[in-house]
Amino acid sequence: MWRIASIGGLTEKDLPVALDIENKCVKLRSTNTCEKYASRNTVTIWSETFLKIIKEKTGRTPILYSYSNFLESSMKRSAELAQYPLWLAQYAVDPAGPTNHPGMKNGGCYVHSWTAANCKAQWMMWQYTSCGIASKYGVPSGRLDLNVFRGTYEEFAALRKGSWTPEPSDLMPMGEPSAMTIKTVTFSNSNRPLVVDVDVVRPSQEPVVTGSVKFVQDPGNPMNVSLKQSALRATSGSWTLSVKGIPAGVWNGQIVYYDNSGTHATSSQPITLTIEQALTTPTPKPTKKPTSRPVSNGCKNQIKN
Repeated sequence: MWRIASIGGLTEKDLPVALDIENKCVKLRSTNTCEKYASRNTVTIWSETFLKIIKEKTGRTPILYSYSNFLESSMKRSAELAQYPLWLAQYAVDPAGPTNHPGMKNGGCYVHSWTAANCKAQWMMWQYTSCGIASKYGVPSGRLDLNVFRGTYEEFAALRKGSWTPEPSDLMPMGEPSAMTIKTVTFSNSNRPLVVDVDVVRPSQEPVVTGSVKFVQDPGNPMNVSLKQSALRATSGSWTLSVKGIPAGVWNGQIVYYDNSGTHATSSQPITLTIEQALTTPTPKPTKKPTSRPVSNGCKNQIKN
C-alpha cells in the first residue's frame, strides 16, 4: 500500500490493482531451480487474503492475472476468488475468431474458479499476445502485451472505479461421479510397455472435461520397481496410458481416473497383467554428441499487430 501512496494514490484513470500469480515456488536452490513449492491450498488462501486486503484498503475490487494451467493445477476452486475479475493470459489464439476462447484444451477445458458449466472461462480481460508492435501504439519499446476487454464501455468505466459484478453463470460441478471404460489393453513382455486405452464419462454420458489416468499397483502385490507412466489425451474423456518398466510376473492393479480440480470424482477399473520375461541382448551405446542450443524465439506462433 505504501507504493500506491507514494505515487499519490489511485485516480479514476487507473485500473484497480492486479495480482499477477503464475508461480508457486517458495524456496530456490543455489542453482536457481525450485526446491519447495507451495500447496494448492496455500496458494489459494494466500491469493484470497491478498485480494481481500487490497479491496479493503483501496475501496476497489482488484483483479487476478494468471494463465489457465496454473489456475487449474496450482490452485483450488474457490467461490471467493470467483468474485474477482479474471485477467487471463492465452497466446497464439486470435480473439477476433468468433468461436475462439481462452482456456480450452484439445477436447475439454481447464477447470478453475472461473470456469462455467459450458467449459468457458468467465474472463474479464484476455491477454492474447506479448508480441504487439509497440511503436504502433506510441510505446518506446520493441514488444508490447495486447489485451481485449469482454464488456461494454460503461462496464470498463465502472471497472476503473473499482466496481465489478461477476457474470451470472452455472459453474462446473464439484465431485461429479465419473465412470470408466477400458477399451483396449496391450502388453507382452518386460521390454514392452503396457498400453491402455480408456474412456471416462459423466452421468450424462458426456465425456469428462479434465483430469487424467494412471496405473496403480495392488499394495498386496507390489512390483518394487519404479514405473514410468504417461497419459496422452486423445480427445475429451479419452486417454492412451503407457506404463514402462513392469517386470516379468503376474500383477494386479487398477487403472484410475483422477481429477485434481475436484470437478469429477475418481473412478477405476481392475486389471491383471501377465508379463513374460524378455530376452536380454546387449546393445551398443553410441557416443553422445554435444547438442547445440537452438536460438530462442519468444514470439514464435504469437500474434503480432
